[in-house]
Amino acid sequence: MDRVATVDTVRGLREAVASWRAAGKRVALVPTMGALHEGHLSLVDRARELADRVVVSIFVNPTQFAPNEDFSKYPRTLDEDCAKLAGRADLAYTPLLEEMYPAGFATTVSLAGPAAVGLEDAFRPTHFAGVATVVAKLLLQALPDVAVFGEKDYQQLKVVARMARDLDLTAEIVGAPTVREADGLALSSRNRYLSQEERALAPTLYRTLQDCAARLRAGEDAATVMAAGEAALATAGFAVDYLALRDAETLAPVSGLAAPARLLVAARLGVTRLIDNIAV
Repeated sequence: MDRVATVDTVRGLREAVASWRAAGKRVALVPTMGALHEGHLSLVDRARELADRVVVSIFVNPTQFAPNEDFSKYPRTLDEDCAKLAGRADLAYTPLLEEMYPAGFATTVSLAGPAAVGLEDAFRPTHFAGVATVVAKLLLQALPDVAVFGEKDYQQLKVVARMARDLDLTAEIVGAPTVREADGLALSSRNRYLSQEERALAPTLYRTLQDCAARLRAGEDAATVMAAGEAALATAGFAVDYLALRDAETLAPVSGLAAPARLLVAARLGVTRLIDNIAV
């Protein structure tokens, strides 16, 4: 089975990137937690369009898991991931926990702005500090020209972009479109936890976003549309964490479409928490 080349130390990563730089190559990074699916691979393909060499990091980051979220159960499929990256990426960076967080590690990125707007942060209050810290480390370890993140985790994308600007990190942060199943369900590593019945219901999330967007574009009152969308999801069997209309850049609440806006949703089906978003 073909596999992508791998390194598991910061030194090995920097040596590889330095050799590419010496040859005048442009470098892209795609940070992941593994369990790669077509959504991740679309990010790798986008990175290939933007650079000459592509690094994919695979690291299940413990600091972005809350105590009630089972870090130990997150799927780990490193061999399959490296096989999927063969011919698509140039290098997989697969650091061990002690490489990323050595003994005595004591630093965390502190966030405001799009990380504190009452969406994911309201339900996972420690999540983005963990994300931002590990992404900052990855960007400093690899020093890529560009880093690609999926729009499915839209708040995360905006948090990372804001952090990179604020900390003068050199990488350009690029968002790539959400990849969906034929019935509209956004690809996610968590979809594997849906039962057959839940999987049949799951596309209702995307259809509800589409319906709300159409009603907003037709000029209906935003609060009325959001309430109707939440009711539709609850009737279908979802436990809704939020359904919100936000400014597409700052993620601040908005009451209409005077500026580019985004609809974002998080809801649970059984034990599985699904998120999605679309532009309005």
